[in-house]
Amino acid sequence: MKTLLIRPGAIGDCLLSFPALEFLACAASPENTELWIPSALVPLVSFANRVRPLASTGLDLLEIPGPGASRVIEALKQFDSIVSFYGAARPEFRDAAARHGFPFRFLPALPPEDSALHAADFFLLAAGGLPPAVPRLPLPSAPASGAILIHPFSGSPRKNWPLHRFRALAARLDAPVLWSRGPDDPPLPEAQPVIPLDALARQVAAASLYIGNDSGITHLAAAAGAPVLALFGPTDPAVWSPRGRRVEVLRAPLEALGVDTVLQAARRLLAFNESAQTV
Repeated sequence: MKTLLIRPGAIGDCLLSFPALEFLACAASPENTELWIPSALVPLVSFANRVRPLASTGLDLLEIPGPGASRVIEALKQFDSIVSFYGAARPEFRDAAARHGFPFRFLPALPPEDSALHAADFFLLAAGGLPPAVPRLPLPSAPASGAILIHPFSGSPRKNWPLHRFRALAARLDAPVLWSRGPDDPPLPEAQPVIPLDALARQVAAASLYIGNDSGITHLAAAAGAPVLALFGPTDPAVWSPRGRRVEVLRAPLEALGVDTVLQAARRLLAFNESAQTV
């Protein structure tokens, strides 16, 4: 039995669905499981035998007759079971899959707006597993860097704490600060060169603290096991907060969130981390 898992979406959405994907892979046996996922996340997957960048598969051509559709049809024929977060809300895609008789099982790509469940739990329940769901990235152990890593961006400007306040915060932190940005983020002179997500995960896992907005990189930091301070504005953290052993969320209108408040939370997490390491 060969199983295909398909997961589109942003970095954070995909990471929050990792427990569900791993549950599905284990149920089908990882050695017989293939995963199609956005290319940036491919290096983070350890629970499938083969991982392909979703954009390279031509899956979006299934609805359009022609050579592209023929290629993806041949690729899909090799699977006995297909569990897909792709196409759940697209009747045209579901109709095309049904016409070809493919064994698709569709799962919702996002929780409903009125969800009472955390997104990770919602995805795991939809897959047939039991919460709580805590995304974890298996990373090799590395010496602590002692640095604080700040990622001041997200997928939406309305979710960003003002950049000048991040800079004011960094100037008052009692540790070296590393700045991170993604390939689609605005220029940031302080930031290191953009690195792949697996390298960034290893870097943040060695940090003494990560500080960031409601973003995919904040979910990455939590999954890597770093102490995380997440700044939330319009998004509900009951559904979308990062999950990890050492995560604190500050939620407030971001324009009103002061540097002193964030600094106090950062120092509290740093002190907790230092005390835990000495026990």
